[in-house]
This record gives sequence, structure tokens and C-alpha cells, in this order.
Amino acid sequence: MYPEHLTKPMKEELVNDGFKDLNTSEAVTELFENQKGTALVVINSVCGCAAGTARPGARLAVANTKKKPDTLATVFAGVDMDATQKAREYLLPYPPSSPSIALFKDGELVHFVERHHIEGRSAEMIAQHLIAVFDEFCETEVA
Repeated sequence: MYPEHLTKPMKEELVNDGFKDLNTSEAVTELFENQKGTALVVINSVCGCAAGTARPGARLAVANTKKKPDTLATVFAGVDMDATQKAREYLLPYPPSSPSIALFKDGELVHFVERHHIEGRSAEMIAQHLIAVFDEFCETEVA
């Protein structure tokens, strides 16, 4: 487990942009059991690819898309252990991967970006990829 003073700014990067912090297994269950429409879930991490591309890429995508997920959420691997483990149950059959980014539609996983798809790519590349995914699966138009 990482110390809060280290991870708090990493959490806030997403939370300050409207991502709901799912820090308990109950919060994860509530999201997925009641989820209607689309939900973007970022599995956050302290690694360099989370800081350099995953978080910035997700934020760029949400800020620059014409179709936006209805719900934005995040769990933090290595910090919120129970919440992350619970979220990973909804990501099966994919193995644990952090950072990673998932899009759900009506509670069903429709797209998953694993760590190996994040590493070595720029935040802009991640954002462009996510925007294409939003265009395919999301219905909520940004005003």
C-alpha cells in the first residue's frame, strides 16, 4: 500500500476532472449493479505510464470528445485494494492490469485498454483511441 500523501495528487488528477473515486468494494458494486448507459473506469496506478499517458489520455479524451460517457469513475490499484479487486471482477476475463481503462455499457464491458496498450504510447494517442471508442459506444452528446 502506498502512502496517501504520495497518491492523493494522483487521485485528484482524475477526481478534479469529474471522475468518481471508487475507494470501497461497496462503491464499485453500487456503480456496476446500477449502471445505465456508459461508464468509463480508469484503474489508476503510481507507475510512470499512468502519470505520463493513462491519466492524461483519459482526461484529454473526456475533454475533447463529442460523445461522452455517462459516468466517469476510477479505482486506485495499490491504494484501494478491496475496491480494485472488486472492479477487476467486472473486467474478467482480462487479467489484472494497472493502469488500464475500461468502458462499460449498461453494466457490460465493451472495451478494455490494458497496460501493454498504454505503455509506449503518448497521452494524445490514448485520447484519440478513447474518443473513437466513445464515438462507437456512447450516446450522450457534449453540449
